[in-house]
Amino acid sequence: MNHNIKKNWYMYLTGTLLLIQAAVFLVFRGDSYFQIHDNLDLFMGHYEMLKKWNLWFAHGVDAPILHGVSRDLFGSEFNLYNMFYILLPSYCAYLAGYAAKIAIGIFSFNLLAKDIYKERYNNYKPLVIVIATAYGLIPVFPTYGIAFTSVPLIIFFLRKLYYANTFKEQLPWYLAVFCYPFVSYFSYHGFFILCYMVVAVIILWVKDKKFPVSTFVSIVVLSLGYVLFEYRLFGAMLGSDTVTIRTTMDHGDLTFGQAMKTAFDEFVNASFHSEDSHTYIVLGVVLAALVLINARYIRDGKAKRILTDPINLVMLWIIFNVLIFGLYQFAPFRHLFEMLVPPLTGFEFARTAYFNTFLWYAELLLVCVRMYGLGKKKMRLLANVIAVLAVLVVMFVPQVYNDFYYTCYNQAYKIIKHKETSTVNYNEFYSADLFEDIKDEIGYNGEWAASYGFHPAVLNYNGIASVDGYLGMYAQEYKDKWQKVIEPAFPGSPSLADYYMGWGARVNLISANDENTYAPLRVMDPEDKRLIANMDELRSLDCKYIFSRFGISNASEIGLNLVGKYTDESSPYTIFVYEL
Repeated sequence: MNHNIKKNWYMYLTGTLLLIQAAVFLVFRGDSYFQIHDNLDLFMGHYEMLKKWNLWFAHGVDAPILHGVSRDLFGSEFNLYNMFYILLPSYCAYLAGYAAKIAIGIFSFNLLAKDIYKERYNNYKPLVIVIATAYGLIPVFPTYGIAFTSVPLIIFFLRKLYYANTFKEQLPWYLAVFCYPFVSYFSYHGFFILCYMVVAVIILWVKDKKFPVSTFVSIVVLSLGYVLFEYRLFGAMLGSDTVTIRTTMDHGDLTFGQAMKTAFDEFVNASFHSEDSHTYIVLGVVLAALVLINARYIRDGKAKRILTDPINLVMLWIIFNVLIFGLYQFAPFRHLFEMLVPPLTGFEFARTAYFNTFLWYAELLLVCVRMYGLGKKKMRLLANVIAVLAVLVVMFVPQVYNDFYYTCYNQAYKIIKHKETSTVNYNEFYSADLFEDIKDEIGYNGEWAASYGFHPAVLNYNGIASVDGYLGMYAQEYKDKWQKVIEPAFPGSPSLADYYMGWGARVNLISANDENTYAPLRVMDPEDKRLIANMDELRSLDCKYIFSRFGISNASEIGLNLVGKYTDESSPYTIFVYEL
């Protein structure tokens, strides 16, 4: 028994970590603490809206958000993550997506490693399994988590195509490449994968001295796959002449020096949607290995090998990605790109940095395998320790989307302190029972409404049509219209005014004194409870109701009638419903 544990320690370790995660979410379920910012306040509300209004498979119709925008601006039904929301209750779908992200990450990372190392794989198996688990567990943007962790899968498919000798051998891999968009997403990964493939064609052409036909054809095949699986996105991008907010968004105007500092910060810490925990263990180990390996090449008179060492090549890829991330915010560089490719004006090509999520862990595996190859027992043990520390950091160090950590923290706080934190959990954020009671009480029948004091996503989730909302691409005309609604509050809320004018994806009523009144806190008690808005413009949007988390102090002055004040024991909210 002891011998078996010692031999298969990595399986027991990773299995235990995965079971702990599963146990926590299965115990707390809807009382889990999922990231709200750019998560519950965004896609979860959209997906439940599509389900409640029977819009998932609808065509030529508008969704009940922002006074009606095309359903095509939301996710395709032909996507694995989205299918969970079509088939399952919302929080179950969220957990299914979370589990699928982990499973696909572990599977695809392991599959690629096995293909690369072949007969040597079993020797490196402990490293591969532990690092693959770390990769699967990385706390990235949940909605596109599967797209993040499936990156090794497309590399595996392309390798199989490249090394296949006949068309018969290539055919199943062409089919796999074509279907890959089912687990990917064009705007976050697909566009860049295709760009990297173009570069790969050039490199392989020079290296092999013959044109890599299969790799070139796979570019066409993958492009067709993205167009088919995300036909709504491509229709919205290419089939409409509507000017959207993407053309007027402020993407930053840094100096060249500031852009390089931003790139360095991204290299060290990673950005908001792709915080991969590489800062704590992976970064130091990889940089130390790079110094030692390259110093040895120079010492031994083999400096040419620096240019071909896989560890150096992956690091160059990482550096390229963060340089693009920084330069994207350097206006001359961004404007040059937009001039060369006008249809991509407003497209965030800084997302090259998202691929570093995979590359850092691929780099860690390469370094640890090199340590194994030294043939020393102590170095092998050290490599194992490094891999274990990496997976423990991913699981237990707080990062933005580390739902496991925050669920454990908030639930432990409640048990130990005998009181709640200021954060709300999934069930509390949406407060579905409360809003169902409100809809019954007021006889709600699809009328347009707005939220004040909480995210519009709560209305979307609960089947209430909203003139406000959170959406990254909609008509500039509506942004201008909403500006007229909230403009009276601009003098007292300069930062919120700048935020809306510079970006515009968050369309909501703003406070009278620059206070964040949509923060998802357990208690919402702003100093100034007035609503400063152009009510005539709001009425012109057919808005009948305003749902507020606090009593609006100037309600009678601006023509609002209180319909009722509502609470529910399952919710931290007190909702005041006003009629225009």
